[in-house]
Amino acid sequence: MRHIPDASGASLLPFIRDSISPDATLVTDAWKGYNQVGKDGYAREIKNLSDSDDFAHVLMPGVHRLASLLKRWILGTHQGSVGGMHLQAYLEEYTFRFNRRNDRSCGLVFKRLIEYSLQTKPITQEDIVGGYWNHDDDEENVF
Repeated sequence: MRHIPDASGASLLPFIRDSISPDATLVTDAWKGYNQVGKDGYAREIKNLSDSDDFAHVLMPGVHRLASLLKRWILGTHQGSVGGMHLQAYLEEYTFRFNRRNDRSCGLVFKRLIEYSLQTKPITQEDIVGGYWNHDDDEENVF
């Protein structure tokens, strides 16, 4: 996940290019911000939510699950208080937790944390403001 300033094509396309293989088929809603993805070689399957009798959680269950769990996590864990300065770092933590939610070896997380902390240089306040996506020149801290 990555914080982007808005849902325009100008903001969505760089994220798509950085995050999704050009071989992938994008399954999107009918939002016009996605209209230019074909020019980058992406195949696109459009699911128009307003033209369907199905609910969003039926048409796009993965997206709905990710978004609803994110909202629940922010409200429950952070009491809804997630500021813009650290938003990217929160999204990175949530992504880490979401991707490992069914992991049977979650007990190894602490062990891995210790291993990573011994392998990387100290992380400063400057490093965490805005998350790692805002520090392209510092490859050493990206896991």
